[in-house]
Amino acid sequence: MASTMAASPSDGAVDTRPAPKDLSHHLSRVTKNRQASSMKQFYKYFAIPGIGQLAGGLPNNYYFPFDTLEAKVARPDRWHPTPNRPIDPPSASTDAASDRLSKLNIGAQSSPLNQPQDAITVPHTSEQPNPIKKIDLSTALQYGTAQGYPPLYYFLRQFTQQNMHPNCPYKGGPEIILTCGNTDGFAKTLLALTNEWSEEKDWVRDREGLLVEEFCYMNAVQAAIPRGLNVTPVGIDDEGMRAEGKGGLREVLENWDFKKGKRPHLMYTVTMGQNPTSGVLSLQRRRDIYALCSKYDIIIVEDDPYWYLQFPSSTAINTTTTLDPAHTNFNPDVQILANGEPRPAGWKSSGHAFLDSLVPSYVSVDTDGRVIRLDTFSKTVAPGCRLGWITAQPDLIERILRITETSTQQPSGFVQSMIAELVLGPDHNGLNDTVKSSKGGKGGGKGGLADGQGWKADGWVRWLEGLRGNYERRMNQMSQILDDGKFQVKAGRRNSLAAAADEDAEEEEWSVVEKTQLYSFDWPIGGMFIWLKVHFEAHPLYHTYAKTNELAKLSRALWVFWTTSPYLVLVSPGAIFSPTEAIRDKDGWRYFRLCFAAIDEGELGPTSHRLAEGVQGFWRIKEKKTIERLLEEDGAAVEVEGRAGLAMMGQMVGPC
Repeated sequence: MASTMAASPSDGAVDTRPAPKDLSHHLSRVTKNRQASSMKQFYKYFAIPGIGQLAGGLPNNYYFPFDTLEAKVARPDRWHPTPNRPIDPPSASTDAASDRLSKLNIGAQSSPLNQPQDAITVPHTSEQPNPIKKIDLSTALQYGTAQGYPPLYYFLRQFTQQNMHPNCPYKGGPEIILTCGNTDGFAKTLLALTNEWSEEKDWVRDREGLLVEEFCYMNAVQAAIPRGLNVTPVGIDDEGMRAEGKGGLREVLENWDFKKGKRPHLMYTVTMGQNPTSGVLSLQRRRDIYALCSKYDIIIVEDDPYWYLQFPSSTAINTTTTLDPAHTNFNPDVQILANGEPRPAGWKSSGHAFLDSLVPSYVSVDTDGRVIRLDTFSKTVAPGCRLGWITAQPDLIERILRITETSTQQPSGFVQSMIAELVLGPDHNGLNDTVKSSKGGKGGGKGGLADGQGWKADGWVRWLEGLRGNYERRMNQMSQILDDGKFQVKAGRRNSLAAAADEDAEEEEWSVVEKTQLYSFDWPIGGMFIWLKVHFEAHPLYHTYAKTNELAKLSRALWVFWTTSPYLVLVSPGAIFSPTEAIRDKDGWRYFRLCFAAIDEGELGPTSHRLAEGVQGFWRIKEKKTIERLLEEDGAAVEVEGRAGLAMMGQMVGPC
């Protein structure tokens, strides 16, 4: 499968890495038959200076009703970062920052919306002759190449190769293509790599499969099921997918029952801040899983919207520390990743200490070129951008490009031009320029960013550091509150043992304190979620519902109870992250996903307290009729864990 999208080292050095493997046998029948768009091939000629363009069916750019696009934007240093190395406990300054942020509101003097800003403008027409640096509406709002708007595409391509994945082991490194977000990216990946299967028309032996985590982001599963894919869960632990042990990847693959169809050749996984469990897959675990995928010829689809949200303070809390004056739990002579794992010696630096501290992607161990990575601006800018990119070996990107040419074509020109202007700046320069811009500018004038340069790679990384800092402070606040409220404490009086032993002694009593753990969770190492396991087996009515095999009712009743006064908290039930009914019925009802990201800063603490108090209140329910009344009020006519109800819940909750 020939590719026209080869990458090469930017410094001119000879690339001695081995070429990625030919994986064209994984392509679907439709994708193998796709050819380059007969219209798109003309686009490269449109940019020839002075050419009289009579070929394409393009509207005249002077008839666009937008003369400019303008916006006030944050400076990249708006938010304060947190340390890159594991520290336990969080510093006092972290608490102070969290307290300060909790008092912010739109009208406050210190509101996020009243912080120093800069202005950016996308002009109608730019005189910049270089098409990969030209940012204006006359090009952004016109039909364009399916790879993406050239200035943004080339910036992201360079950032992906040199800063995000500088240690990609195959020749040329990865290629990218822009998407309308990760949902779009995964849909195109499924289209490229799987054939539709119908129980009515096709042989079972031809059915293809998709490997997923035991608890996973269900939008991906719901995209695969209509294609007839056999969705197969793999066991997880606090990191994420397991390679070994019962239910682990090796066992699933070695003991595959071919009566169910083909052994899966595609894996969907969220490895950084796993949704919903918040695990971060270690580099060693990635190597173990990758080795199995290479052995069994499986393509890994790594969906990674939370890659920059890795929390070293949680790593310290969740591990045994050796106390010293600095409260550190690492060897200061060894570079440590955010999860406490040593960074491999001899690896290339990304050029940014923050990125070097993050657990790397599967791309960094992808010797075969079998990793397809999905990145998005949804969590770094806004979900409404509907903008992201796919990273993979060039031949696979070329096939996805063919799909894009006849479907979405490219993401919105409005969005691409604004993001490009923000990052590259009004001089339309900077593809190999990482001038530091953290001091910001005065606003107005020539776009307003420092020296008219835009954020560049340095500014973009500084923005990500600040976002990590804010989310890490939120995570610490919620986790600490939940930790403090996870036990039910009862105090009572009992006869003294000494008095019982001596009949002549005066009767004495002594205090007894009983502690019952109501729930448990791991402090998130990454992402936006806390995965709460409720210990229903300790509830007074557990055995009542266990006898009738209706424990899911107890879980549903707690979910409803949380929404009542005075608690007023809405969470996501674990059942909606269960890829199979068996997992949902066995364990899904025990869990709830809590998102600490979206709630207003000032409400995070009070809401977390109410959630913990709600569990305490639920444990005080001693009569079955109270539980049944909660369920009746919620609509007992609907099956408690009905699939339709779960689908509606999934739409309401969203991917967050």
